[in-house]
Amino acid sequence: MKLGPEMSLFTRIVPGPKRCVILKNWFKREGNTWPGDEEMNFLNEISETYLKHLVHSGEVSKRKGKWAMGWSQWRGFNEGILAIRYSLKVLSDNGFHHIALRKAAGFGFATPEYLLRHNATTMWESWWRSEDLYSRNHPMLGAFAEWMAAAVAGVSLDPTTTGGRTALFWPRFPKSAATIQYASAIQGTARGDFAIAWRFERLPINTSNHNSAFVTIRIRFLIPPSAAGVLRLPIPVSTKTQTSLRHALFIPNVTLLKASASNECNKRREARLGFPYSWEYNMTEKQWYKLESKKKIGTPCNSFLFHPSLNRTKWSGESDITNAVSKRLDQSLVSGFYEIVLNNWKLEKEIEGSGRIGNIPEYFNSKNLGPYCKDGSTFEWHIDDATHII
Repeated sequence: MKLGPEMSLFTRIVPGPKRCVILKNWFKREGNTWPGDEEMNFLNEISETYLKHLVHSGEVSKRKGKWAMGWSQWRGFNEGILAIRYSLKVLSDNGFHHIALRKAAGFGFATPEYLLRHNATTMWESWWRSEDLYSRNHPMLGAFAEWMAAAVAGVSLDPTTTGGRTALFWPRFPKSAATIQYASAIQGTARGDFAIAWRFERLPINTSNHNSAFVTIRIRFLIPPSAAGVLRLPIPVSTKTQTSLRHALFIPNVTLLKASASNECNKRREARLGFPYSWEYNMTEKQWYKLESKKKIGTPCNSFLFHPSLNRTKWSGESDITNAVSKRLDQSLVSGFYEIVLNNWKLEKEIEGSGRIGNIPEYFNSKNLGPYCKDGSTFEWHIDDATHII
């Protein structure tokens, strides 16, 4: 399977059985080592202690007898400008959002973490370090930013909308709470801001149970006046999961909420609660060293949709939408402020795979790739679906 522009149609027009055959074959794909000059120079200018840590973590392995950093297919990005967007979308749309999360949250070479560890505050033009050729301020590899809002948080323009009238609310969740525990995003339009936020609740204090516990997921989302929304929720893995929907009787003061949440977030950023370290170069000793120093960038903040003042919100009665969710039925909604609660959501252990630059035998050797692969239907592709034409 070539990860190119044709992947834009993958989730819409590939027949169900073939869809899963392609996915199984894709999970066979492995990463490789990288012989880039800057990375090789880096490895030649770090201490033996640091090198041992990188080898132990799987970031570094031998390439023709020399230590080299590695491209990771499933714990980083082994894709370029075109395939980044579609690889993440295909995984998240077909029941493998946890694998997409693992790619985006990976560490080491060819990951956002690699850029941050080298003090990046903007996207680079290449995944590798370049001191003299490639730009350090270039959006070429930034397609995962769209995926973060559309899939990790769960808001995007509905594929068939015009003029930003309708948004699709489709949050996806990790298998394990050890991966990520909350997300939020805003989709701006001429009609106003669509917004969503979700979080795990009732998480066990003992983090070892974050791979197996039953928890609650609370989702809040906002549809601006004269706009509409389409709600789509992922299929629960447990039949014990119950899902309810309710709406606020009055839309809150969004401007005030945003301002208050922004002020609180700025205070947290000033406290530097973000990315915890960076690699720095000692010009005298001509060696790289790891500096433990937290930054503003990456500081976690609460969404305005979970601002404490909203605890006083007056809500409508709850509607049980468990059956609709299990049948994968989209729901159309009008302007308003909504809350969804998924009780008894089952957490699971993440798939391990065969190492950082290995593949995922648990999937390409499996006869069961989940509920999305049990559906053999072919989705109809709409010619005006701009999301899949681009």
